[in-house]
Amino acid sequence: MNENNTWERTFVLIKPDGVKRALVGTIISRFERVGLTLTGLKLVSVDTEKAEKHYESHRGKAFFDPLVRLLSSGPVAAMALEGAHAISVVRKIVGSTEPKEAPPGSIRGDFCHMSYARSKERLGVIPNLIHASDSPESAVWELALWFADEDLVQPYERADAGFM
Repeated sequence: MNENNTWERTFVLIKPDGVKRALVGTIISRFERVGLTLTGLKLVSVDTEKAEKHYESHRGKAFFDPLVRLLSSGPVAAMALEGAHAISVVRKIVGSTEPKEAPPGSIRGDFCHMSYARSKERLGVIPNLIHASDSPESAVWELALWFADEDLVQPYERADAGFM
């Protein structure tokens, strides 16, 4: 981080519903277009144990088991992104956790079909495509859960850095 503490690294996870709908490239481009730098990326099959660990903070809540089932239902794309105010910028781009509240222009606002609300009855949760760290502390914890240090590259200067 720089001395102003504006440079951050954050974690983003494209959930199975986003991967299965072939939205990975589209989602990554949304982050890159605003100047965030991709410093880690991998496609992962998630077992129940990993999904439970990821959602540990929700253990005991009614939606914990459905979240775990959804996260372990197919491959996910895990990524590390860096940039100025990365955590809040990513959260703004992602949109509200509840898709019906996500504004147009956000990932959830543009790609979470409202017909997915019907799937809540079947799945117990609404598939909302993506997870993003909500604080510096959760970013550190989630990055460590999904990436080894050697999986992440050092920040690099983007070719368009002088134009942003």
